[in-house]
Amino acid sequence: MTRFTVNGQPVHYRMDARTPLLWALRDASNLTGTKYGCGAGQCGACTVHIDGAPARACQVTIGSIEGAFVTTIEALSRDRSHPVQQAWVAENVPQCGYCQSGMIMAAAALIEKNPDPSDEEIDQAITNICRCGTYPRIRRAIRRAAQAMRQDSGIDAAPPPGIDPADAARAVPALAPPAGKLSDR
Repeated sequence: MTRFTVNGQPVHYRMDARTPLLWALRDASNLTGTKYGCGAGQCGACTVHIDGAPARACQVTIGSIEGAFVTTIEALSRDRSHPVQQAWVAENVPQCGYCQSGMIMAAAALIEKNPDPSDEEIDQAITNICRCGTYPRIRRAIRRAAQAMRQDSGIDAAPPPGIDPADAARAVPALAPPAGKLSDR
C-alpha cells in the first residue's frame, strides 16, 4: 500500500508497489491528462512533477515515491491560467496535442527553475518528443511564458473554441474509478 499526495489530495493506492505511476494516475485516479506514449521514458508524454521536478511517470514506481507530492497537468492550473498554458495557446503550439500535457509540465518545471532560459537551455531541458515537429513554436511559447512570469503579467490567450474552461478543468476525485466499461471510453 502506497501513500503520497496527488494534486494536493492524499492518496492511498492498494496496488503493487512496482506499478508505474502513470498507470496509477490514469487507471486508479482517472487523471488521464498524463499520456502513455512509449512506456520507455523517451517521449515525455507522461511527464508530471514529483516534488516539483519533472519526471517520466512511466518510469517511476508508486512504491519509490512514498510521501512525495505529485502534480499532474490537471492541477497545473484548473482554469488554464498558468503562463505556460496561455503561451501554448497564444503561440498556436498544439497540432495533434498528444504530447502537449507532458511538454507543458516539462516547460513549467524548467521556467520555475530557470526564469530566463536560452534556446540552448530549453533544448537541453525539454527532451520530450513532439511528432508534429512544433519545436520552434514550443521554444517561442516557453520564452513568452518565462517573460510573463518574470514580469508577473498575463498572456492574452483564450481557451480553445467550444470548450468551457470550467468543464475542461473540473476537479476529479483522486481515487474515483473510471466510469463505464472500457469499450465506452
